[in-house]
Amino acid sequence: MTLVQRIAHRLQSLTGWRRRLVLFLLGALAAMALPPVHALPTLLVAFPALVWMFDAAPNRKAAFGVGWWWAMGWFTVGYYWISNALLVDPLRFGWMIPFAVFGLSGLVAAFVGAATLSVRLLRFSGPGRILGLAVAWTLAEWLKSWVLTGFPWNPLGSVWDVSLPVLQFGAVAGVWGLSLLTAVAAMAPALLSAPLSRRAQLGVVALVVGLPLAGWIGGTVRLAGAPDLAAPDTMEPGIRLRLVQANTPQGNKWKDDLREAHLREHVALSRSPGFETITTVIWSETAASYFLDLDGPHRAMAAEAAPPGGLLLTGAPRITPRGVEPLQIWNSLFAVTPAAEIVGVYDKAHLVPFGEYVPLRAILPIAKITHGGTDFSAGPGPRTLTVPGLPPFSPLICYEAIFPGEVVDPKGERPRWLVAMTNDGWFGYSAGPFQHLAAGRMRAIEEGLPLARAANTGISAVFDGYGREIARLPLGAKGVVDAPLPKSIDPPPYARFGNAAVFILMLVCLHLGAVRRTRG
Repeated sequence: MTLVQRIAHRLQSLTGWRRRLVLFLLGALAAMALPPVHALPTLLVAFPALVWMFDAAPNRKAAFGVGWWWAMGWFTVGYYWISNALLVDPLRFGWMIPFAVFGLSGLVAAFVGAATLSVRLLRFSGPGRILGLAVAWTLAEWLKSWVLTGFPWNPLGSVWDVSLPVLQFGAVAGVWGLSLLTAVAAMAPALLSAPLSRRAQLGVVALVVGLPLAGWIGGTVRLAGAPDLAAPDTMEPGIRLRLVQANTPQGNKWKDDLREAHLREHVALSRSPGFETITTVIWSETAASYFLDLDGPHRAMAAEAAPPGGLLLTGAPRITPRGVEPLQIWNSLFAVTPAAEIVGVYDKAHLVPFGEYVPLRAILPIAKITHGGTDFSAGPGPRTLTVPGLPPFSPLICYEAIFPGEVVDPKGERPRWLVAMTNDGWFGYSAGPFQHLAAGRMRAIEEGLPLARAANTGISAVFDGYGREIARLPLGAKGVVDAPLPKSIDPPPYARFGNAAVFILMLVCLHLGAVRRTRG
């Protein structure tokens, strides 16, 4: 018996709490491959073990449990940073940490449990079960992106944020396509637990090494054909961006005696040396903590950050005028001129449950985590904003950037860049801001659009439509970062056809899996 066979046998013999604990620990280990750690080899340990323990599941309930417990470890480690947001005001919200981290992880882990159960019900076996499980995993990620408003944080494909060439496959099949190929490659070593011919063993190695290598080669070729970033015609003429990162502690952000000082600090940073070369200043989500549409004095103060002939793009709350019913508040982006005129507004459409509103408020007597007692209202959805002096852009506020295929108005004018504003100050120095940045970068690649991302505490950055980094201000730094605006590129396949490519790949895998289950 080989070493791999002995390990597989040992894992399959586990029962009871030991089995559940090992599954949880394996999922937690796999999460080390996510940003910012990027320990990719952990996938080659955790995913084959998932397959072996799935093989030993005696019934349907156990088949569901294998996926659920493994995913519970994966999501708990992947979502731990949520606890930081609740510790901003620990006396009010600290009690929610177990529910937010473990409760949310348990809820989304059910998607993976359903995936392993479905493969059991479809009777995939032998080599075919690898393809069946990979497809089921990918479908679970896709469903997780929209069921119950969706939370597609940390898809498996995001582990490749460490490799820009591999990420280029996202331009064809999106992050779900990357997840599918990664799942196949990571699960393939499970086949080594069965007696295999030399040729079959080489086939397993080819899957494990060949799929990522093919992605890397294809991405390298694509990047080799990309315009040189140093070439002047690669950038939009006459536009110079300044991203402002004030690094305001979340606990101080909404204090009445500090709000005006925070606004003045943003203005001072915006007007720091080099301001005369800037055409557009971009602040983070709710950087201005006043209702700028109704508050003329503070709007005029913020307008001091707008360059002559240019614009300030800032996040700020928006509210219905006094006396207008019903009372509504939006989390918005404002485009402000040096004359304090508002020439563009975008209202966030995808709101954070319990953060910006409380679902089933009549039943759940709890407060939302963000400032104020009134729930935010949702905007109409993705839109292309056209303002003077700038190419049309698609605004994204906070976690709107994590939703594949939902960052551009499908019926409107195609934007030429993405503007993402976020306040990752909620998450402290944790994995959260790095994972959030990776999602934004992936959207740039999928859509072929440059991304300018302004974050209160970081990470602020500019990427081109290939995901190449133009500029960055690190997490926890206070300051500004200046950058040109890259030109958009022709819409890649994902931008034109959406998830068509990944669904075709899944159908191919299911067909091959159905063949292999009868020959395995």
